[in-house]
Amino acid sequence: MVILAAGFRAGAESAEVNLDYVASRALERARSPFHSPREDLPPVLRQDRLDYDKYREIRFRRDKALWTAADAPFRVEFFHPGYLYQEPIRTYEFTLTHVQPIRFVQDFFDYGGLHIQNQIPANTGYAGFRVLYALNQTNQFDELGAFLGASYFRLLGKNQRYGLSARGLAINCGENGQPEEFPIFTDWWLGKPSHDDTELRLFAILDSVSAVGAYEFLIRPGETTVARIDAVVYLRETAKIKAVSPGQYPIKTLGLAPLTSMFWFGKNSERKPDDYRSEVHDSDGLLMRMGNGETLWRPLDNPTVMRHQIFNAANIRGFGLMQRERAFSAYQDSFNLYHLEPSVWVEPHGSWGAGSLHLVSLSSAFEGLDNIVAFWDPKKKPEPLQPFHFGYTLYWTTENDFKLSDNKAVSTRVGRDLSCQDCRQFIIDFAGPKLDVLPESNPPQSIANCSDNAVILNNQVVRCPELGTWRVILKMQPKPGNPDPVDLRCTLQNGTNALSETWTYQWSPP
Repeated sequence: MVILAAGFRAGAESAEVNLDYVASRALERARSPFHSPREDLPPVLRQDRLDYDKYREIRFRRDKALWTAADAPFRVEFFHPGYLYQEPIRTYEFTLTHVQPIRFVQDFFDYGGLHIQNQIPANTGYAGFRVLYALNQTNQFDELGAFLGASYFRLLGKNQRYGLSARGLAINCGENGQPEEFPIFTDWWLGKPSHDDTELRLFAILDSVSAVGAYEFLIRPGETTVARIDAVVYLRETAKIKAVSPGQYPIKTLGLAPLTSMFWFGKNSERKPDDYRSEVHDSDGLLMRMGNGETLWRPLDNPTVMRHQIFNAANIRGFGLMQRERAFSAYQDSFNLYHLEPSVWVEPHGSWGAGSLHLVSLSSAFEGLDNIVAFWDPKKKPEPLQPFHFGYTLYWTTENDFKLSDNKAVSTRVGRDLSCQDCRQFIIDFAGPKLDVLPESNPPQSIANCSDNAVILNNQVVRCPELGTWRVILKMQPKPGNPDPVDLRCTLQNGTNALSETWTYQWSPP
């Protein structure tokens, strides 16, 4: 066994850390009521005492990173608890045969002008951690990912910048009349890598009022960074109790593989802020690969009120929040490099069975709010204290090394049709190898329809040589007096053969 660097040592024990090891601890915890780690946080670190500016003075000393002395290919730096990060975590290091705690060490931090060390107990935990790896250059450690705040985490592929986040679990997200529950990762086991390892293995316990879970992460960095996740979740007995007091309510949606992102405005936005940029978003659409093989593309929007869209998605093959616009010119932002932010694709392990895919969009007035959530919800929820197993792989990608959809809708624009006062015009550009070979004299067919509360008055396909796309022009007229959103679909075909993914959109009256 290789012992931790001095300062991390706290007493090792023989153990084989695997998913069963962590799941047994999760089940034991699920038998008891939830205990919030924030109750153990010392007063000096609470938000009323440690504000944003003070918290930023606390910095981890890079030379103290875990596994530096071993010259390992992965290294770990820890975040200090406090300010917004009120739930300290417990961390452990494990090897093939042993496990030992990683204790909180004040000397690993530079506190700047703060003088609070003597008010922080030695048993305080860290707030989270970041993983370092030689991702972009072989002689330099870059940030590969961060696990910080509730069950949120973010990873990076080569030459990417941080954008959207993943979560461990989302409970009752977007449900009217029921508060959303935010589970938190409370315990972490970090697998000590060997000198030639190209993957990092982590385990975690996720905890909340209604559920406890055991999670395994196997992270492989690259141009597309891949994270394989396997989990076992147990619902607490309180999970199905009807609301009688705060924190006790039934689970309506159990969101698996949730993704959280930001969409302020883009090409399809009909209400744009007074901003010099033409687009501001971490993701611009939801891509879905259904059990029947159909691929759907739903452009994101910033609604005036919360919108919760549900897609029947039995045996779903994959879904993800995508950043398809990759041109700097579309954003013109020299500080927030939106064109370099990753898309994240979720690929289930095996068949997830009956369930639905949810897209929750909140109204946002600025880019600092993550207002988009996507997750899959199983139709049948597990019984309390019964193991619920599932697994999936996350791909953090810019699609330079592989394509998730070849013949796709590359842009959506929406505006008024001047020939019809209450009509809307949708301009959809499609591109891909099947479409590129079609001559202008033989355009594809646009197969389009909409919900019963509107009619499509015009459906036209033209070649757009400037963009190298086939452009669909749809003219839609809502029926008078109907305030409900209008659903639209469009696919390009050659006879009965589909040539593109299916563009699907929900338009809401102003």
